[in-house]
Amino acid sequence: MTQARQTPARKILVTSALPYANGSIHLGHLVEYIQTDIWVRFQKLRGADCVYVCADDAHGTAIMLKAEQLGLSPEQQIANVKAEHEQDFAAFNIAFDNYHSTHSEENRELSSMIYEHLVANKHIATRSITQAYDPEKQLFLADRYIKGTCPKCKSEDQYGDNCEKCGATYSPMDLINPKSEISGATPIAKDSEHFFFTLPAFSDFLKGWTRAGHLQDEVANKMAEWLDGGLQEWDISRDAPYFGFEIPGQTGKYFYVWLDAPIGYIASLKNLLDKTGGDWQEYWKPDSTAEVYHFIGKDIVNFHALFWPAMLHSAKLRTPTKICVHGFLTVNGTKMSKSRGTFINARTYLDHLNPEYLRYYFAAKLTSNVDDIDLNLEDFIQRVNSDLVGKVVNIASRTAKFINNAGGVLATEIADVALWQKCVDAGEIIAALYEARDYSKAMREIMALADAANEYIAIQEPWKLAKQAGSEAQTQAVCTQGINMFRAILTYLKPVAPSLTADAEAFLGETLSWHAPVKFRGGPAEKINEFKPLLTRVEKDKVDAMTEASKEALATAAPKIVATQVESAMEPIAAEIDFNDFAKVDLRIALITNAEHVEGSDKLLRLTLDLGSETRNVFSGIKNAYDPNDLIGKLTIMIANLKPRKMKFGMSEGMVLAAGPGEKEIYLLEPHAGAKPGQRVM
Repeated sequence: MTQARQTPARKILVTSALPYANGSIHLGHLVEYIQTDIWVRFQKLRGADCVYVCADDAHGTAIMLKAEQLGLSPEQQIANVKAEHEQDFAAFNIAFDNYHSTHSEENRELSSMIYEHLVANKHIATRSITQAYDPEKQLFLADRYIKGTCPKCKSEDQYGDNCEKCGATYSPMDLINPKSEISGATPIAKDSEHFFFTLPAFSDFLKGWTRAGHLQDEVANKMAEWLDGGLQEWDISRDAPYFGFEIPGQTGKYFYVWLDAPIGYIASLKNLLDKTGGDWQEYWKPDSTAEVYHFIGKDIVNFHALFWPAMLHSAKLRTPTKICVHGFLTVNGTKMSKSRGTFINARTYLDHLNPEYLRYYFAAKLTSNVDDIDLNLEDFIQRVNSDLVGKVVNIASRTAKFINNAGGVLATEIADVALWQKCVDAGEIIAALYEARDYSKAMREIMALADAANEYIAIQEPWKLAKQAGSEAQTQAVCTQGINMFRAILTYLKPVAPSLTADAEAFLGETLSWHAPVKFRGGPAEKINEFKPLLTRVEKDKVDAMTEASKEALATAAPKIVATQVESAMEPIAAEIDFNDFAKVDLRIALITNAEHVEGSDKLLRLTLDLGSETRNVFSGIKNAYDPNDLIGKLTIMIANLKPRKMKFGMSEGMVLAAGPGEKEIYLLEPHAGAKPGQRVM
């Protein structure tokens, strides 16, 4: 007899973006790690050879300065943060196969190796650039470490790259009275030789690669904008003092953190396989049959979808199979807010609530696209209580006691064959949704099974059957059907709710497997254990306590915020203009047809404005105050005859009007009811 040939297990490497070793994990971060962990658990449950690695992103000036502030060495600082990160991840059941650090010998070795390939292939260029330099700290300053007065509108306390007030862009040395945020010293201009990765050489390669199925369509379209606009060489070096890896053969020159950070994926894998006897190149050699998936947020797409594949291609390594991009997290419909208590750290959540709640809620919201997801706290309470407690756990709690009364023995026969087959058939539908990362649809399919099970139990009424003489076998059969549907549902929920499933497995006396279609369990030898409550309801007072604790944890920051607002309000009044100058301003009603984050800017949103007869592109420094999705479809007022201005992110063709003290309190002006795009305001 010929033995059937088995299909080899899929060999998969999965990574999440590396959290920066300079702060705590918060709920916004957890969207990604929970999304990734669910996918990895699903792959393993289905029999894939799946490895999940990650690491702390441990290099850069910010970490060096934070360590100095705390009186620690950078090595001590990153070790402390790594320990905290690992504890928080473990508490949320994020099951990494290896969690490493980019400040490791493996990463130093691999970064040097890849860099030397880039040099050998003539993909590294050098030239001198002029930068702002802190003469007191003896440190080259990134734009965010310099503040001064805007050279255009004369607004004070502006960062070194662009003005929050008028939107002007400039170089740090163009600021009036620039000051180092680190020492307070006046920066000077200083030249330094820098090293650049010749990214434009890979334009044709990237145009093909980004359209070859490695990215979601909306991400590929975004990358096309970069590619069509022309790529620039990428500065991959930083000058001493800097916490990172020194560039081979250079003194006082270090790899920019974003060069060695993605290489940290390979380094974490190497660290794992060196201990288990494997070879990292089995995953990363050009002809590897393994699959590689990166899960990342939409704010770092350019590094992963342009710089990273180009570097790998030059170094003769394989590129990722897929880059899975997700959106941001909002809470109660708005950006996470420290003042409202919705900027919630992982540890604060854990102090009040079960992590399984959040895992399920995120799963119920996550899709395969790049849309932001909202954690609505009222909906969170209702959905978890309704779905997990009221539907899933309820199946077992309504039926287990009757099986326990019969000695825990499950009936042999299937009471409702068609209903059971519905559970079996749903398995492959749900598996396909997990594979595609359409978790929200998968959860709907699972809850539909839970509804069907509860409806069946309600119709059969085993609590009444148990009181009727001679109905013991029927009661046992009905409840066995319920227990088996509960088994199927928990099998499908296992990637999302591992702790709940583990407790259910202890009650069921088995380990739930999804290597093959679920099988009905019954017969004299099949017993379950005594049922104990599996999950308690979410209590509103605990959710409220969590948000209050988040406010309290950030209360010490309030005086600084107030002082900043008062200082910015004391700006000198600009030079007078007469009425004729003012009358030249053409204010028009505009419909916001699109709004999106500007890659590389901490302050700007790109708005597409419909004026009725034409469309304008405008950049506005309102990123801290508005979620772009909340702006689409709204009317606002713009200066329509402002001369277009070339910014480093593109051409801005006007200005929208807003008021407020700044930061998160900026409010776009809205027109009167019934206003139409293009109407003149004055």
